[in-house]
Amino acid sequence: MKAWIIRQPGRIEELVWGEIQDAQAPGEGQLVVKVISTALNPVDYQMLQSGSPNWIYPHYTGVDLAGEVVEVGQNVVGFNIGDRVACHTDLNKKGAFAEYTVVDALATAKIPKDVSFDHAAAILCSGMTAYETIFQKFNHAQKQTILIHGGAGGVGGIAIQLAKELGLKVFTTASSTNHSWVKSLGADIVIDYQTEDVTKRILEETNEDGVDLIFNTISSEEATEDLKRLAFSGQLAYIAGSPDLSVIKPFSLSPSIHEVALGAAHSSGSIRAKENLAFMANELMQRVKKGTLNPMVNEVLPREELPTGLKKLKGRHVRGKIIIRMQP
Repeated sequence: MKAWIIRQPGRIEELVWGEIQDAQAPGEGQLVVKVISTALNPVDYQMLQSGSPNWIYPHYTGVDLAGEVVEVGQNVVGFNIGDRVACHTDLNKKGAFAEYTVVDALATAKIPKDVSFDHAAAILCSGMTAYETIFQKFNHAQKQTILIHGGAGGVGGIAIQLAKELGLKVFTTASSTNHSWVKSLGADIVIDYQTEDVTKRILEETNEDGVDLIFNTISSEEATEDLKRLAFSGQLAYIAGSPDLSVIKPFSLSPSIHEVALGAAHSSGSIRAKENLAFMANELMQRVKKGTLNPMVNEVLPREELPTGLKKLKGRHVRGKIIIRMQP
């Protein structure tokens, strides 16, 4: 089969589309999937650059896929050849940037009728990260406000929609060119992080109280700054680095801090954690089917343009998701 091959950690430009002699046979509890669509994520180009000690080269990566089951391994229940499926895969193993790949059946969800392969792929890594944060990490009882950083991105855009589903007042950060877009997703107040003091604006809008919930997708430094924006007994979730809690006096703000690490479900070895990946994917796809969740597909490219898509994403100005069609 063919795949986008990397022979060592390096640049996006070093990806090569070519033949690879991989035995696509399912092990116990696995499925072989014909990859139809894959969604690009920041972790894809980050891992290309850094590599992993768990990779054996030549390697092909890609963590999100939607496609058709072509083989079913032993002790797999509930899947048959021909099923339409979606899966957020283990980044320590070979992935979605190929014509076929092997996935863990426990982490795989069936795609509902009337949901396309492109839309199914789009809601995986970013959507499940947002779902885990909003519905599984945060206790939103009696909470009214939330700050979601990077509202125009894949994670932020889904998080805005899920937060509005709960009736929360949503603050988000975005460049001026994306203000209309994030408002269309449900954001109530949009702050231009390039020209405004985010902390000052949050405190002004909340009568100096701060917001109840914060979802930080930016950095450890920004998460530390978020402590100034958080209401008493508020909750801060992060995906890009933890806050420095030494900047606040103990027993003063009383914050709850949540690490969100979606991909760690695979490396944890926990069956429940893997099953939760499938659960979250299904929950999101059901919302797409009902028309209550916009999967935010921004662009669909042929497989030949996968490196181009990664370069666009690395530029950090992509609105929503870039989808790659892996079949001709």
